[in-house]
Amino acid sequence: MRKITFTTLVAFLLIGNCFAQQEKGIIGYDNWLDTWTEFQPSKIEYEEPTQILSGRITIDTKLTKRNTYLLVGDVFVTDNATLSIEPGTVILGDFKTKGTLIISKGSKILAEGKQTDPIIFTSNRSVKKPGDWGGIFVLGDAPLNAYGNESSVNYGLKPSSFMDIVYGGEDSESNSGILKYVRIEFAGKRTKQHGNLSGLTLAGVGSDTTLYNVMVSYCEGNSFNLLGGNLILVKMVSFRSNQNDYKFNYGAQCNLVNSLAVRSPYVSSPDGSRALYISSYDFKEDADPTKEYTNVNAENLTLVNVSNDLESDIEVGLVQEAIYIGNDASFVSDRSVISGFNPAVVLDDKIKMNDTNLSKIEFVRTYFNNCNGNIFRKGYTNNDDLESWYGSRAFNNVYSKGPDSETFIGASHKKYPDFRLRINRIIASNDYFDDDDDDDD
Repeated sequence: MRKITFTTLVAFLLIGNCFAQQEKGIIGYDNWLDTWTEFQPSKIEYEEPTQILSGRITIDTKLTKRNTYLLVGDVFVTDNATLSIEPGTVILGDFKTKGTLIISKGSKILAEGKQTDPIIFTSNRSVKKPGDWGGIFVLGDAPLNAYGNESSVNYGLKPSSFMDIVYGGEDSESNSGILKYVRIEFAGKRTKQHGNLSGLTLAGVGSDTTLYNVMVSYCEGNSFNLLGGNLILVKMVSFRSNQNDYKFNYGAQCNLVNSLAVRSPYVSSPDGSRALYISSYDFKEDADPTKEYTNVNAENLTLVNVSNDLESDIEVGLVQEAIYIGNDASFVSDRSVISGFNPAVVLDDKIKMNDTNLSKIEFVRTYFNNCNGNIFRKGYTNNDDLESWYGSRAFNNVYSKGPDSETFIGASHKKYPDFRLRINRIIASNDYFDDDDDDDD
């Protein structure tokens, strides 16, 4: 009995030690990216479509795994209807008509895949490329900070009724459905007047909506675009987005937990492409000052820029900051990893450096790795005050310059990468580039 107890105790301590090593960044005893994600989606072929989705869906409708669906044009789910999607179902966005799915306010989407049988939205082209089709819009009635508490998604969509594109309201706990174990690939069509659509737009979506294990890959626009609302996002993945991985605006209240953004400097838009873009408004005069500004709490987030030659890519301007924080926005990063950016964080130049504003922007127990500078104000080259503030022991941040092979468990694996932190190999340092070529003794 004593031997069994001792063995159990040793196993428990080993598991506990493994988990402790993964305290920062995405966490899990196992690599939760396995089975349901796909990092090489262009190599996957799907069956020809057997059903067409078009126009308006005004009654409860179920999509089944035995069919493959073609999403043609702007498809609106309206009149409080529910669109249910079985695990393993494949929906192909039509390239010719730039198929786009819009869940209008009051309606729901129930897309609950399984870890071994995810729901897939992808391009119908044989050679798939970013921007092949539109993306997914979910419109709810949770608050935003616009006057009147309502707005519309005017992205060139063609509804039969203006109310089909309206979002926002008073119910912060509203329920727009479920997105779980879902992949969205090659979305982000370009419009003439409104730029690129996002892979997944969540506009005025409330906290009773379930959002777990959603992967957006190779999007020509933003991967995730949050417009107002009150949301909890868990185990989100953005892979090789052309624009921002996660964009927050119009008073969005969000907890982003155990989630990942993998950027590539070779597919990023020169117009702006960060892992996180956090803003409270486009124009301050359009925001109601009596309502909440954007507030994002990020816990166990991993933001990584994967580069063949990071120093060279930074020098030629291919790498931007990981996080941009606008005026009047609040942000907390706790136990997160920011690796390979130029610099890690940029604060808007309108943010005045005082205790009140800095108390709204916190980096706690965050691991800054391989970044060409850590936290700066836009337009300022001297960040000594910010380094002193966030470098104090009270925040318990860590600075390192380890390569990806030593920083992450398996970042280079093309099919089954593992971006959990290999914490036992951290070498603390405040500098990214060595001052000289001498080897350390």
